[in-house]
Amino acid sequence: MHRMATLSYRTAGESHGPALLCLMEGLPAGVPLNLDFINGELRRRQGGYGRGARQRLESDAVQLLAGVRRGRTIGSPVAVQILNQDSRLDATPALVKPRPGHADLAGAIKWLTTDCRETLERASARETASRVAAGAIARCLLDQFAVTVVGWVVQIGTVAANVAPDAAPETLRSAAAASEVYCPDPAASAGMIEQIQAAKAQGDTLGGIVETRVYGCPIGLGSCAHWDWKLDSRIAGAVMGIQAIKGVEIGLGFRMAQLTGSLVHDPIIYDAARRDTPALGFMRQTNNAGGLEGGMTNGQPVVVRAAMKPISTLLKKPMPTVDLTNHSAAQAAYERSDVCAVPAAGVVVENVVAFEIARAMVEKFGGDSLAEMLANYRHYLSAARQLGSG
Repeated sequence: MHRMATLSYRTAGESHGPALLCLMEGLPAGVPLNLDFINGELRRRQGGYGRGARQRLESDAVQLLAGVRRGRTIGSPVAVQILNQDSRLDATPALVKPRPGHADLAGAIKWLTTDCRETLERASARETASRVAAGAIARCLLDQFAVTVVGWVVQIGTVAANVAPDAAPETLRSAAAASEVYCPDPAASAGMIEQIQAAKAQGDTLGGIVETRVYGCPIGLGSCAHWDWKLDSRIAGAVMGIQAIKGVEIGLGFRMAQLTGSLVHDPIIYDAARRDTPALGFMRQTNNAGGLEGGMTNGQPVVVRAAMKPISTLLKKPMPTVDLTNHSAAQAAYERSDVCAVPAAGVVVENVVAFEIARAMVEKFGGDSLAEMLANYRHYLSAARQLGSG
């Protein structure tokens, strides 16, 4: 039976366990891994205005345990470890008052216990450090194909950024990096910080919206042949799998429902001067589809937005709950938490989306080595350029 070449990963580890682990399979041999970049992404995940005390205890960095020699992948599974400095899993107390908005109650019932601690430890957003590591490693592969991924914060609370749809990726990246909330709009950044400060003073939390754009994808990644091969389906599922994410849209997303078709769909034009780009000269006057049509990339930037709910653990406003040991009314316990983790969530979304793009690249152009994959990629673009050339 034919087995499609694919890229995958699994994570393991608890929030206060000894370490977080990630096992990646399907990377071709010969991919250079930029440790400074990978660890830089982990540091970005720990940053952003509104983060809590845990981030001051940890100093996340990957340890490559397998699958890499002299800085390059060797074709075997890549194993990664991120040590937890705050490692006290066995000493953590039982949690019998499930917190609304968390996995506590559902997990306790699922595993037939009154102690929500085990669920909390695995469901914690601390796990996303492993997902960022996987995405950052995948981006080392994407770099070889000049595919660029950029993400930022669009909105926190009621403050929304104004970001040009045609802004250059380098401009967006540098502007977001200069902001404490990873937002490329300086005026919006200031307003976001004010709202976070107000929420902190009230003992409350804030959510928001983040955006990721992927530049340089060739036409034809993904597939319309099966629902679970569609790239937008994969991206949406992967992003929804991030802790606290409650909504995902691609391109105009939900706004499309308010418009007529003539205002939604992106007219196609051909520009022979851009024939040698991954878009093969097929350009669009708009990008309302967010770079994806029929489950496949169409040569335009892939645009993904995700909505993050406010953090569920509240310092001064504990939510009503039930004590699982006796079913009496109670107040949810406070666990050390953030006021706002939207900037960090943006980093996670950015890397999760990058991984799905890399996975689609491996499936489309897969080979045992980077050299073979690059040759397949170039051959595909060359063949595609011959279409309609007479």
